[in-house]
Formats: sequence, structure tokens, C-alpha cells
Amino acid sequence: MSESVIEITHLQKRFGDFAAVDDVSFTVSKGELFGLLGPNGAGKTTLLRLLTGQLEPTSGKSTVLQIDPAKDPLIVKSKIGIVPEVESPPSFLTGKEYLQFIGLVRNLDDLENRADRWIEFMDMKDVQGVPCKDLSKGTRQKLMVAAALIHEPPVVFLDEPFSGLDPHYQRLVKDYLSEYLRKGGTVFMCTHILEIAEKMCTRIGIINKGKIVAIGTPNELERAGESLDSVFMRYTEKP
Repeated sequence: MSESVIEITHLQKRFGDFAAVDDVSFTVSKGELFGLLGPNGAGKTTLLRLLTGQLEPTSGKSTVLQIDPAKDPLIVKSKIGIVPEVESPPSFLTGKEYLQFIGLVRNLDDLENRADRWIEFMDMKDVQGVPCKDLSKGTRQKLMVAAALIHEPPVVFLDEPFSGLDPHYQRLVKDYLSEYLRKGGTVFMCTHILEIAEKMCTRIGIINKGKIVAIGTPNELERAGESLDSVFMRYTEKP
């Protein structure tokens, strides 16, 4: 039986009378790339924030690497990687300085080489000395991906990781994640790009109005001759 890296049990997050995450339960096993799909406002980012210790649940429980992120958010954050949906590196640091800062916070050894490897991998040599405020959106996104993975975490949470990346760098990141999974890493990814989810994810969950309305492998979710796009519309269409 596969080892569970993420366990979610009757998790709920309410903002007043609104349930952003409503009685959600499922597990993610080691080595999986679990994709969470849903319309805007369905609860994807809220669920990711609950799992990464950025929000406390109203009720229910979750664990990541057997740690409760509500009780020990700093410990969880120290062990995982996160690419948030909307966040930019500090404007006053250069790209390389930002990666070095992340390495110092995480007490990494061989910091200079780690930063240089990611700068080279993401083709950022020409801009590594440019302040982050002057970097393009795509380059800032590459930097956020590098910062999330520089410490080689056992599990990484990605919220729209391909946003702002051109097809070349989307392919680079996809190839890296494929190798990361082969080495035993685990990925929890929120994305709107159904084509990427269909090709990359070992299992997919569809969330709508805070509830998980479907979960399974792409083949399990798709009827004969049906695309993931059709599956998504079928489970999220308005009555």
C-alpha cells in the first residue's frame, strides 16, 4: 500500500456564512502528481493554503508528512515547497540574492552551487543581477519555482505554476517535475490548464463550490472518447 503524504479528513473553512472548503476528505500518496481543478472561486487556493499552514480550518483535520499544518505551520513550511498563485520575490533583491536568501532561511549547504544550478536551468544568467522589481512576470515566476524546489523537498504545492511561463519553460518545468516524481517526490498542483493536468497528473480532483465532486485518474474520470475538458464541464456546469 502506498504511503500517504497528504491526508484530509472532513476539512472545512468558512468565511462567515460562506464555506470556501466544505467537508473535503481524500489522501495523496507518495510519488503522485495530484491535480486539483475547479472554476474560479471553487476553493482550490483556500484548500492549498489550509494544507500549507497559511490558514486554520474551521473544522476537520489535515496532515502533510504526518504533521498537522494548523498546529505546526512553521514545521510544515520548513519541509515543503510552495509556489503561490500570486506572490513576487522581494523587489529590492536580485534574482540570485533571492535564491541565496531562501537557502539561508532553510539552512542549506552548498548554497552557491544550488542557486547557480537553478539560474542556469531556468536560463536566468543574463538577469541574475537584476532587481526582482525589474524582472518580467515570466522570469519572476521562474524564480518562484526555483525557490520552491531549491531545497529538494519531499512534497511541493503548486498554485498555477505555469502561469506566465512560455511553452519552452513550461516544458522545462514539466520535465523537472517528471524526474522529481520518479525520485519519490510528491506534487499537489492547482491549475486551470486542463491539457497539462490531463497529461501530467496521476490523479485528479475536481472541486466545485467548496466540495470535491469527482476524484480519480484521468482514465477513470473520462468516459469513452471524452476529454478532460468535457469532464470538467460536466462536473462544474451551473444547474
